[in-house]
Amino acid sequence: MRVCVSAVANSLDAQVDPRFGRCPYFVVVDSETMLFEGVPNPASGAMGGAGIQAAQAIVSRGVKVLITGNVGPNAFQALSAAGITIVTGAFGTVRDVVEKYKKGELRETSAPTVRGHFGMGAGMGRGRGWGRGQWGS
Repeated sequence: MRVCVSAVANSLDAQVDPRFGRCPYFVVVDSETMLFEGVPNPASGAMGGAGIQAAQAIVSRGVKVLITGNVGPNAFQALSAAGITIVTGAFGTVRDVVEKYKKGELRETSAPTVRGHFGMGAGMGRGRGWGRGQWGS
């Protein structure tokens, strides 16, 4: 079975990257043979829609399971619609998490682990406007 792990580098000994949509690499592993392919994430530098673009990239590689730290709602929906099992909360090396998955130590996620994103504004203003609403007074 083809298992994809979000990773910081393209090796079995790379650490799991907790970000799915913006991780630098996907390591696609054949869970029976442990042969792998390191795939640069084409969405890692995307201005927007990284999760969906990343999901499309791994769906096109015939992946059946995604192991990652976190996944947002748009990516979760795209991956689920493609029939990919999603496992979140993973940490350690790519090799370790694939072995844990094979032993049944990692479980499927039933919901996104990151809330939706709505652009650059994060509501960090401090309310320092005068707010009088009176022009010329």
